[in-house]
Amino acid sequence: MLEKQIEKVVCDYARAKGFLAYKFTSPMRAAVPDRLFISPAGYMWFCEFKREGQKPTPAQTREHLRLLAQAVTVHVIDNVEAGKRMVDRYAPSI
Repeated sequence: MLEKQIEKVVCDYARAKGFLAYKFTSPMRAAVPDRLFISPAGYMWFCEFKREGQKPTPAQTREHLRLLAQAVTVHVIDNVEAGKRMVDRYAPSI
């Protein structure tokens, strides 16, 4: 499955559960994660989507480490099931 297909399914799943899923870009900063997710409970994290089996590029890894050093959560997702688990992890208990 292509990266954009995984991203679409996971974002649609998140939105159906009340999450915000913003496409993230940063002017003058390359290799930032693809999406910023915000849960209904106010949790925020970044997600880098990859094609199944692919890993982040060295530049993406450096950017993820910069974010992690600031106590920001970054997930790397390469399949739909892992993406749904990521969303469910932050879903409010009902």
